[in-house]
Amino acid sequence: MTALSTPEQSVESQAAALLQAQRAYFATGATVSVEFRVAQLKRLQAAIIERQDAIVEAVKADLGRPEFESYFEIGVLDELKYVLKHLKQWAKPRRVSLPLTQLPGSAWVQPDPLGVVLIIGPWNYPFQLVISPLIGAIAAGNCALIKPSELAPAMSKVVADLVRDTFPPEYIAAMEGGVATAQALLAQKFDHIFFTGGTRIGQIVMAAAAQQLTPVTLELGGKSPCIVDQDINIAVAAQRIVWGKFVNAGQTCIAPDYLLLQESIKSEFLAALKETIQAYFGDDPAQSPDLARIINDRQFDRLTGLMANASVYIGGETNRDDRYIAPTILTDVTWDSPIMQEEIFGPILPVLTYQKIEDAIAQINARPKPLALYLFTKNAALQQQVLRTTSSGGVCLNDVFLQAAIWGLPFGGVGDSGIGAYHGKTSFETFSHMKSVLKKPFWFDLDWRYAPYAGKLDFFKKVIGSP
Repeated sequence: MTALSTPEQSVESQAAALLQAQRAYFATGATVSVEFRVAQLKRLQAAIIERQDAIVEAVKADLGRPEFESYFEIGVLDELKYVLKHLKQWAKPRRVSLPLTQLPGSAWVQPDPLGVVLIIGPWNYPFQLVISPLIGAIAAGNCALIKPSELAPAMSKVVADLVRDTFPPEYIAAMEGGVATAQALLAQKFDHIFFTGGTRIGQIVMAAAAQQLTPVTLELGGKSPCIVDQDINIAVAAQRIVWGKFVNAGQTCIAPDYLLLQESIKSEFLAALKETIQAYFGDDPAQSPDLARIINDRQFDRLTGLMANASVYIGGETNRDDRYIAPTILTDVTWDSPIMQEEIFGPILPVLTYQKIEDAIAQINARPKPLALYLFTKNAALQQQVLRTTSSGGVCLNDVFLQAAIWGLPFGGVGDSGIGAYHGKTSFETFSHMKSVLKKPFWFDLDWRYAPYAGKLDFFKKVIGSP
């Protein structure tokens, strides 16, 4: 592969050199043909398959995640297959009908690549959440620069090595590093910035992008509520909620953040949650091979601080040396409790109750719009009521988490939980400009629109529908 920078260069000059090289390569038109895009996606597919063991080991090193959950990262292969199946159809121009006043002629929408895009990834799913947007960037015909998270150093190296060994840097490149690297990249003029992470850093990214008038996709998060009605299968609901909450030790942007439980089933449902946690992780979850660890000491200290003085129903045990927090359920929580003031992003589930669904909806709507909303009920009318009266990035009824793996569904937030969306065709569209084209012939040309206008206004009024 061509070397475009050296370790002696500053991060600013490295970023500028990579961007300049990618702009020059994009200008050649090499990335535009659908055949080229398909070939590059297949190269990426082969590289991921070849490195599956390295990916799993890196997730284990960074997050202590069990092997089963580590393979969630490799779920991008499923999205790759979906994109490869549909890309040729997505890339075709789409015909648009013309009104009689515009005939003869033809019009269409033509998807064009944006150019050179920047992808900044998070630490919680450090492979999937940089490779998934990369799939969209490649499918749309762009060059891309990737910044993996320095907080997951083992995976950062895997991503950088994969990119370096698979693509020339003037086409796809990765820059490792911390805050200085991110700042150097954000100081450049990209054609699009795709960021996944927390709201605070999202604000920094958006502010930097605004200086360059660069469009952004922000995949953020928030406190995703999980409403539990009494009209459910309690055992199944408890199993699904416990699984979705404690996967990756709760470090998932769409994990149920808090439970809104119908008061009439509080005791029974809490007992089912406790029984499920014990079934999944045993009497001493610290010894379970199926529970991940907290990413670093700073996050550990933040989470244990949120639990201080709380009423623990089950769990609560911690070990800072191992960055271990037991699967924990908190009761006697109020809307003013510290744990209800920020996204938890850890293995702690506060439980609140409601009597009337309207009260639960009002509390949800009084807070920033979440990335996901979960509702467990067999009641179809209640499902429609919640769908109609709440706003969230996405909704999953009677399950959790799985809506993010439907490639035909856009994935993204609304309001504070994000800007824009991706996955499948939506990724292709996110990294494309839908260019409008109108084509007119020379052989037919009425003079109704040309000066002098005398005597033509009545006809024009009829054309535009004016009374």
